[in-house]
Amino acid sequence: MTALHSDRSGLGEAGTLTWLGHATVLLTTTTGTRVIFDPWLENPKSPADLDAVGPVDVIAVTHGHFDHMGSVVPLATATGATVVCVPEMAAYFASVGLSNLVEMNKGGTVKVGDVALTMVSADHSCGVAAGDGVPNIYGGNPVGFIARLPEGNGGPIYVSGDTNVFGDMALIRELYHPELALMPIDGHYNMGPWEAAHAVRLLGVSRFAPYHYGTFPLLAGTPQEVRTHLAALGSSATVVDVNPGGSVPLVG
Repeated sequence: MTALHSDRSGLGEAGTLTWLGHATVLLTTTTGTRVIFDPWLENPKSPADLDAVGPVDVIAVTHGHFDHMGSVVPLATATGATVVCVPEMAAYFASVGLSNLVEMNKGGTVKVGDVALTMVSADHSCGVAAGDGVPNIYGGNPVGFIARLPEGNGGPIYVSGDTNVFGDMALIRELYHPELALMPIDGHYNMGPWEAAHAVRLLGVSRFAPYHYGTFPLLAGTPQEVRTHLAALGSSATVVDVNPGGSVPLVG
């Protein structure tokens, strides 16, 4: 998985994380590696369609809910990107025609160009919607990712996927030392701002970029609420909130 596309044009300036609405995030290193997490480009807040994303080297999937993998098949088909996911999701993607798949599990690490992706735990549910009244297909356990970057691109990044706060976030801190975390704050399907503030404290990150909020009225948590709760907890972490289409620099 070391071959990269020669044409690097597309969304996401080098050395940034670009939020594409909901839980879709594009990582672009200064060396040109492009990793997209949980692509659902049809989400109501997405600033871009499939064609505007540009080249993608790897698609990292945290779990099988439609709002985290709705664009995986067309994006992988269009770009030739490698899809990284748990074995159960790999089996599903193979059943719908994808072949460039790397299955892994929690605790494992794969190298993507010059980015190392380590799979970590998440506290959520997982099931692939089969449609037509058929019960969800089992999609394995939900996961998150730690992305360790090439020199000059800042510290490790934690992309949680859907999750509640859980005590082993302290173990993620001890093992991987993330500097920047991306986590949900919606307060309905995932943790809300109060729980997210505790997650930031457990992880020990210096920067937190909230996502998975505001897509629908039900996802009502806000970055300002997180700031208020962090202040109450005595945390000095910075909450970095951007609009969909905006970017967070990898180096804080």
